[in-house]
Amino acid sequence: MRTRALRRARGLSMIEVLVAVVLISFGILGLVSLQARAVQVSVSAEDSQRAALLAGEIAATMWGENTVELDAAVVEAWADRVADPAVAGLPNATGTVDVDAGGNVARVTITWRAPHAAVGEENRYVTDVVIPPPPAGGAAAP
Repeated sequence: MRTRALRRARGLSMIEVLVAVVLISFGILGLVSLQARAVQVSVSAEDSQRAALLAGEIAATMWGENTVELDAAVVEAWADRVADPAVAGLPNATGTVDVDAGGNVARVTITWRAPHAAVGEENRYVTDVVIPPPPAGGAAAP
């Protein structure tokens, strides 16, 4: 009788160990999934920051030239840099600069799609650059 109880107890401890291994496996699987998602969010944040820096770059050029109407070659070189991830650009990106009819406001738009994102899941960064017109007297602003 006592032998049968010991055998049954050994069987129960084996089941307990298997259940513990299964629970630990699910926990580890959850942590791996969480880590993968954290990396994905980190890359997305990095791309958004890079878009802001690239838009700031063309805005600084406009402020330096004191006009939003830049030469086409300057805008094209900037757009090429935006589209090239090898030189701090963004993946699958386009950069555009649209100047309003008044000539003192430019809308800078950068659109990109992360390599892991499906077609149609584009990200967009838009900023407006306003360069006030010179004073009526013709003198430069202080």
